[in-house]
Amino acid sequence: MAYRLCSFFTFNFKVLTFDYREELKKIPHRPGVYQYFDKHDELIYIGKAKDLRNRVGSYFVNENQLNGKTRVLVRKINRISFTIVDTEIDAWLLENSLIKKHKPKYNVMLKDDKTYPWIVIKNEPFPRVFWTRQYIKDGSRYYGPYPSVSMMHIVLDLIRELFPLRTCNLALTQENIRKGKFKICLEYQIGNCKGPCEGYQSEEDYDQNLSDIKDILNGKISVVTNRLKEGIAAAAASLDFERAQLIKAKLDKLDNYQSKSTVVNSSITNVDVFSIASDEGYAFVNYLKVMNGVIIQTQTLEMKRRLDESEQELLSLAIPEIRERFKSLSREIIVPFELDIEENERIRFTIPKLGEKKKLLELSQKNVAFFRKERLLQYEKLNPDIRTERILKQMQKDLRMNVLPQHIECFDNSNIQGNYPVSAIVVFKDAKPSKKDYRHFNVKTVEGPNDFATMEEAVFRRYRRLLDEDQPLPQLIIIDGGKGQLGAALKSLRLLGIERKVTVIGIAKRLEELFYPGDQYPLYLDKKSETLKIIQHLRDEAHRFGITFHRNQRSRKTFVSELENIPGIGKTTVEKVLTEFKSVKRVKEASDEDLKKVLNLKQIKALRVYFSETSLSS
Repeated sequence: MAYRLCSFFTFNFKVLTFDYREELKKIPHRPGVYQYFDKHDELIYIGKAKDLRNRVGSYFVNENQLNGKTRVLVRKINRISFTIVDTEIDAWLLENSLIKKHKPKYNVMLKDDKTYPWIVIKNEPFPRVFWTRQYIKDGSRYYGPYPSVSMMHIVLDLIRELFPLRTCNLALTQENIRKGKFKICLEYQIGNCKGPCEGYQSEEDYDQNLSDIKDILNGKISVVTNRLKEGIAAAAASLDFERAQLIKAKLDKLDNYQSKSTVVNSSITNVDVFSIASDEGYAFVNYLKVMNGVIIQTQTLEMKRRLDESEQELLSLAIPEIRERFKSLSREIIVPFELDIEENERIRFTIPKLGEKKKLLELSQKNVAFFRKERLLQYEKLNPDIRTERILKQMQKDLRMNVLPQHIECFDNSNIQGNYPVSAIVVFKDAKPSKKDYRHFNVKTVEGPNDFATMEEAVFRRYRRLLDEDQPLPQLIIIDGGKGQLGAALKSLRLLGIERKVTVIGIAKRLEELFYPGDQYPLYLDKKSETLKIIQHLRDEAHRFGITFHRNQRSRKTFVSELENIPGIGKTTVEKVLTEFKSVKRVKEASDEDLKKVLNLKQIKALRVYFSETSLSS
């Protein structure tokens, strides 16, 4: 892609020894490209500007407002040079060219650098049509590049089915054909070629096929279909029904191909569409090429962020690179937002609000969003720590926390009408259950069904112990319940003096509302959000762990109290039985030989009678 340079001046100066206020006065308010060099005189950054003085000065004025990576860059700058150009478009193109050539350390680079296939119509008599990865400026016509090899083969196979073309590399000049230097081959015999090598096909007829092929490759499919329909009508009028049927078969193939293509309004022609999606480390740019109402090219490329660039800056860098790579000369570019690039007679930007162009932009945005999601999933499969970090950062953002919630604890109470009350706590570390840290509590100070007091006791005992043992506190505490349970937990945290050291929230089950202390309005998260799913997992895990413990306690205490009423079995014997067999189920399933370890024959008989009576009554 060409660019124009006006007469220009290149300035060089040492950043470490100059007064930037004085030096900035020497830089004009003109569009251009600036380059930063380090102390080894290595080029480390290239940038463009519609106003060089303002842009270069912004790096040194208010340095504290710059992000961390940019501050590192500024500290390494030892020399600056810049080039003045005529227009901002020229600066844009020159910047891209210099970045590709020098690959500075702190500049964003497109990661996808593979060679794409083209379909070429060779510059020769009776031109061949084939695919290649080499773009040679020899007068041949190139179409593409195609981001998908399979897509390219679909188009090429369609062309070969519709139009018989030669595939040999013979020099089919008129003189060679007239002298009879060549003989027809098997391709002619099976109908794939009309035999121009022996003069069986004229150049005019061959060129007519090429004209249709060029229209198909340019997206002008309706032009070809109309021409075929005219051919059918002419053949039928002359009663050449066999020829009409052959043309009809071609038309059906072309219609079938067109039905599988993404077709938009035919008035939209020669348009480029760009959209972008990004996260902290990467950006993804989608490109659609529209010709005559048909999307003929689509590709999504990845960029790695270097200096926390904005999406506007990243897209401004990507557009010229992608357009040059795909040899696009479209004058209209559809983008999702305004770019800091001046328009001129060669290029104009459109930000559609309604209509077909808006639908095209939305299609591009869907593609880039899907690509970003799939690529991040691939990264996370290869490196699970990336997924963990992403989830924790999203939780930090969603829950308005100052730190990452790497250690989360969740409380839940269980009881039946106040009987056998217990509390359970589950622990998640790095968004995953840490089951060795799960704990449960037998309630000691609460009598009767008092859920708030039970929660207050459990929270106090948990964090009193952590403080006494000098163990780290969690970053996030989740209370299973609404405002009442949350208030009870907060009361204990205040008594311990740690209410400001942790984030504590309550979750109400009915609407999945999240409550914060002192906030009368709950927070609602998207039902599909990963943050809410983690919180629900914590809540459900706490409930499961608490219910299991509650049932075991209830079963154990019920069993103990009932066994103590059996003649010959006292409290000491019951404890021995439970210590040996661990559960009621194992006692029931134990053989007499096993029971003899802790019971005598009389006690075993009494135990069997008890189990048989309870099973009949149930």
